[in-house]
Amino acid sequence: MSRWRDWDDYKATKRPVPADGIKIKKAGSTWWGQQWIEALQQVLRGDAGRLARGRTYARAGRTHDLVVADGKVRAKVTGSRATPYQVELALAQLSSKAWSQAIAAMAAQAQFSAELLAGQMPRQIDALFRAAGSSLFPRQRSELVTSCSCPDWGDPCKHVAATHYVLGEALDRDPFLLFELRGRSKPQVLAALRAARAGEGPMPSSELEGTPLEQAAEPPKVSLGALSAADYDRAREALPTLDFSFAAPATHGALLQQLGAPLAWSAAHSPAEALAPIVQRAAEAARRIALADEQAGAPPEPTPDLPKKRRQKRAAKSSR
Repeated sequence: MSRWRDWDDYKATKRPVPADGIKIKKAGSTWWGQQWIEALQQVLRGDAGRLARGRTYARAGRTHDLVVADGKVRAKVTGSRATPYQVELALAQLSSKAWSQAIAAMAAQAQFSAELLAGQMPRQIDALFRAAGSSLFPRQRSELVTSCSCPDWGDPCKHVAATHYVLGEALDRDPFLLFELRGRSKPQVLAALRAARAGEGPMPSSELEGTPLEQAAEPPKVSLGALSAADYDRAREALPTLDFSFAAPATHGALLQQLGAPLAWSAAHSPAEALAPIVQRAAEAARRIALADEQAGAPPEPTPDLPKKRRQKRAAKSSR
């Protein structure tokens, strides 16, 4: 279709913005959302005018009924026609081998595992996928298939572009949609990560792909035997001897340095630099308290040899 027909369609009177339209404010406010927008601009390599009109559509709220499922994105976009246009985006699914290698790499790094299991997406996670020969984001045009029911033959049309921008803001809010777009749900990835961290080895691909979401993160069940009231607070066997050490650590704040900065951290100093002095003072106070309890039964230390007048003053104070 010619550019003139697209321009005529653009100039046509638009339908009112739907009440359930998704109005974006700033797509790409996070690194993963920005990566998605860059994929739109680099992989699709579409007409800059169509991309600009798509961004206008997204800001006006003309995209609605957005659904992300089974690696596909479906949405409706209200334009100049009575019936909304049907838009669909599909990303190529990553292979089971690529997923297994990426999950093994995640499990090998404590910080990545801690952030993922806490519901946060690590900033450098795509580096692990690229090391496995893949990526969470489309890098080639063949990885991204788009379609729209509009008569514009442009690639992408403004309705597809609008859906991309809306999806970019959705990724800002929930980056785990990237997993869904590439063939794995968040519960499936976290279940495989827990298994790898526990030393159980990679979860079989057939089991991971066919496991319902509710079962993927199901905790192990525990069966309790009969217990009488008399045995409630009685130890079943001798408790082991507990040994405590109150030696000062060689380095303060080592755990804070290992954990790194959370995604929402915006201060100039790192958490380790800001919190280490506080943690150090708290640890020293706890150590003094523990050592005082340990030495509570010890005889009092001998009074140092003081001048006669000072010994008399101290004796007078203690007799009051």
